[in-house]
Amino acid sequence: MISTASTIYARDSTMTLPSNPTHSDPLTLDTRLPRSERDQSLQEEEEGRATVELANIITTTSNPVSPGSSSPPLDQVGLQDFIPPTRPSSTPFPHPDPRNATVRRATCPAEDLMDLDEPGHCQPPAGALPGPSQSIGVNLNHLPAEIHECILDHLFGFRVSPASKSSIVRWGTALRHSRRRELSELSLVSSVWRILIQERLYRHIKLKATIGSLRSSFSWFCQNPHLRCYVKHIEVWFPVFQPKYGPLAVSNTNVLPTVTADGLTNATYLLPGNNCSLEEAFYFVAETFPEVSVLTLEGGERKKAPKVRHWIREERGQLRAMPKVETVRTLICKGQWNLIRSLQDWEAIMSALPNLQEWHGSYSKPKSKSYLTMAEVLGQPMSLSTLNLCIEGDYRRELSFPHYFNKVRTKVHFCSTLAQAAALPSMEHISYTGRVCKQFFIDLVHRLKDIRNPRLKSIDITVKNCCRNVAHWNESGSGITDMFFIKAFEALVLAGIRSLEKLTSVKYLRIRYVDLDSPVPPLNPYFQLRNGWASGVWSDVIVSELNRVRPSVRFEELSESFGEVGYSKDGRMVINPDFPRARALSLKLSNYRLLSGGISISHSV
Repeated sequence: MISTASTIYARDSTMTLPSNPTHSDPLTLDTRLPRSERDQSLQEEEEGRATVELANIITTTSNPVSPGSSSPPLDQVGLQDFIPPTRPSSTPFPHPDPRNATVRRATCPAEDLMDLDEPGHCQPPAGALPGPSQSIGVNLNHLPAEIHECILDHLFGFRVSPASKSSIVRWGTALRHSRRRELSELSLVSSVWRILIQERLYRHIKLKATIGSLRSSFSWFCQNPHLRCYVKHIEVWFPVFQPKYGPLAVSNTNVLPTVTADGLTNATYLLPGNNCSLEEAFYFVAETFPEVSVLTLEGGERKKAPKVRHWIREERGQLRAMPKVETVRTLICKGQWNLIRSLQDWEAIMSALPNLQEWHGSYSKPKSKSYLTMAEVLGQPMSLSTLNLCIEGDYRRELSFPHYFNKVRTKVHFCSTLAQAAALPSMEHISYTGRVCKQFFIDLVHRLKDIRNPRLKSIDITVKNCCRNVAHWNESGSGITDMFFIKAFEALVLAGIRSLEKLTSVKYLRIRYVDLDSPVPPLNPYFQLRNGWASGVWSDVIVSELNRVRPSVRFEELSESFGEVGYSKDGRMVINPDFPRARALSLKLSNYRLLSGGISISHSV
């Protein structure tokens, strides 16, 4: 190979380009020739040079593959076939692309400027470059759609898809944007923004459930039909008060007058008389919004609140059907006592929503009839995948069981009925706020033992109090200083952990007690299992049971004390004002005995 390379270099050194009589330098271009002839001559020279180099390679006499004598002198050239070795498969580009025989020479602007015999060849056509007074025609509409979305998401907030399956989404507390009127002016910026902003403004709308409001809304969307498809979430709220205006107020009255467009008047509030029925509301939603998927019904709350009418005409003894809204997947009922007071009310609403998958129901005030009605409803077959029920959401501790709950205990054990709803074959997420005990998990495991592949993935329970049998009324309270409640809460957590042995599909479990009046909120007991980690209350029994049913789960922290706390001489716990406000990851249940004597806050520096 060394001799072959030396032969190539030797022959290259003897090669000269065809000389020109005018230009002695072989690398100088003849600018007097036309460009077409000059390119053709350069192409012929390059082809000739490539032919010479190829001939030098082919006529080499030294072959490293076949044995033979040493290389002959440079002046002796013998023809011999050369077989190149096979390229290994690991070599990049094992099969080179065949190149076109016509080699075109790439030009650069610097070489074009050398062509002085063709004036105007390098000059661009007139009007190709913008002048000093001209501007490039680029505006806001030329930006990518993602840029527009990011700008408007920053102003309006990030949107959540109505079809989202995340359990974090709380449609019951979803609110519209507070600055809708101000942000509506942004639709005048450009035609692109008008469409994007209208999608956001009409994505979630709220209407008053009166006949006049529905008529005006129907008229508006008939005049603007392109807005109908933007509506994904609609709220229909039924007023429980109706103002009745009296005569004009005089200056010597002691009652603060109401300012209206007609002047100063005195008003009294009565029961509403122009509310529409649920039948009319469902008909309006079905005929107006073809892509609505989330429906909120707000029944309102007041003392002796009226029940929302379900039908236009209350005719008993006749079978009637609600207008069907096929596209609604999520139903949110606020003030549910005014909407559902019997099993027949629930059946009428469910008949209008045949494709319902999520149901979020909340009550404004606790009632015995709320528990009794829901106990009857939850015992019915349903095809829900998500159930979020809040019966008592005041988040306050109590000294003993209230009278209305004692009435419920004599008729039904609500925990067993709640377990029946959680054991539905289609149920995936269940969230409950109210009174519950360990019987919920015991019955849940018993009902799911015959189901081969349960779908239940998450259980979220907020405890108002733990129902239990007590000998005295003062043993039925709740709070971190009540050891009877702490023991019942421990039994509830233990039952939940033991149920995980059968509920293999459950990946998220949270059991918590919330007391807004607690002197130390971080000490409110809770247990949480998420992403293979556990936190909250613990004891030796809880740790051993968790290791048995879920060996891969570990506690994030196991602390023997509550942290920055102290004790006075009389045994009362003294809390440092600098106690961390964040939730504690470890709460040993035996330490709650020290709180039964009371808690005092230390104000010493």
